[in-house]
Amino acid sequence: MSASISPKVQISSHPLVLSKLTQLRLHDLPAKDFREGVRAIGSMLVYEASRHLPLADVPDLQSPVASFTGQTIPLRIGLSPILRAGIGLTDAALEMFPDATVLHLGLFRDKVSLQAIEYYSKLPTEVTADVVFLLDPLIATGGTAIAALHMLTEWGLKPSQIKIISVLGSKQGVEHVTEEFPDVEIFIGAVDDTLTEKGYISPGLGDAEDLTSCGGY
Repeated sequence: MSASISPKVQISSHPLVLSKLTQLRLHDLPAKDFREGVRAIGSMLVYEASRHLPLADVPDLQSPVASFTGQTIPLRIGLSPILRAGIGLTDAALEMFPDATVLHLGLFRDKVSLQAIEYYSKLPTEVTADVVFLLDPLIATGGTAIAALHMLTEWGLKPSQIKIISVLGSKQGVEHVTEEFPDVEIFIGAVDDTLTEKGYISPGLGDAEDLTSCGGY
């Protein structure tokens, strides 16, 4: 890991994440296995990203044996998948937060300029979440993640209320995001050093969109 990468970037060292990511990199991996791998890594990253969420006591509960005081997360959780990139991570996040609000953002990367272009936003008039997990499987140039962050902050969220969940990124792209939004935490499976002239992470995962119908940039 480069020393220049922000401490807000949490690169996973978990053996399960790294072994799944190795499988995802294989050029001949069937699409079904690719989708399942993305979902598995997403579950583990959301778990890690949730580690420091606050808890509140819930008194006067009853187990089969005795009364007890339980705990709950006293926050409204939002999940913001980038269409179509984040769909592969949405189910994994919903398993952790079944009552979360899903906030779809439609963005795609122009193949020539490599700039992110917005085409859809499903954000309510009022802010409906205290913490939002931005689901973007691949951070290549970082342009799409940055555009999505602008959409969420213009909606009314503070950058510190947003956590990015990403399977893989390029060093250049991740640094681009942290330079623009230094208070946003990023939870990511791995960071590769190289970004090609065409905007692909190397060694990367290839064209994830072909395999999952959801590529991120």
